[in-house]
Amino acid sequence: MRLSKYLADAGIASRRKSEKIIADGRIQINGVVVSEQGWVVDPDKDIVMFDGMRVCFQEKIYIMLNKPAGYICSVNDPHGRPTVIELVGDIKNRLYPVGRLDLDTEGLLILSNDGEFTNRMIHPRYHINKKYQAWIEGHITPAALKNLAQGVELEDGLTAPASVTVLEQNQQSTMIEIEIHEGRKRQVKRMCAAVGFPVISLKRTAFAFLTLDNLETGQYRHLNPQEIEHLYKLARSNTN
Repeated sequence: MRLSKYLADAGIASRRKSEKIIADGRIQINGVVVSEQGWVVDPDKDIVMFDGMRVCFQEKIYIMLNKPAGYICSVNDPHGRPTVIELVGDIKNRLYPVGRLDLDTEGLLILSNDGEFTNRMIHPRYHINKKYQAWIEGHITPAALKNLAQGVELEDGLTAPASVTVLEQNQQSTMIEIEIHEGRKRQVKRMCAAVGFPVISLKRTAFAFLTLDNLETGQYRHLNPQEIEHLYKLARSNTN
């Protein structure tokens, strides 16, 4: 097995990040530091160390969490803010957020210790759709809706086309549903601000075919094997 895949399967990092870890000389195989790509390991015979700790395979875990606002999508936070890991604290395996939701954003978040799965779920080339509901300031115009749907020019480039629907309006604001497959930092908020309608509140309601269903805020559940396989199939089919 290639070393980068071994590290990803062991939950160390995604395959891409594992390649960086290897290049930085943080991996030892049978006591020898390796820093070149392409190494092949035998999980049954070779001893692989990462930063002095032995790398071992662990049970793969896939969690769907209904994230509340006020929790940061990180394993730990130097500023002492609560993290999403605290919401799944009864799970002893080390977990990592699959992508990120902002501190004040709610909704569907996946956590896992499967690095390869994480890469496939968050990399734009796999086109995994995410759906959001956003309350935005004012009454959005047809021109702004068209702009969001066709793509918005941001400081890091033009966004991909999105699906946008108006769900509700009151005197001061509009609720829209927006579906995207990219995962740029604060993307929905930046898109809405760019067309003149800043976001008041934001919630992710779907990740691919997964929805929150009856999952209450702050609760989580394990994904079942069929759901995991379906997500992998979506990633494979979207690259063909």
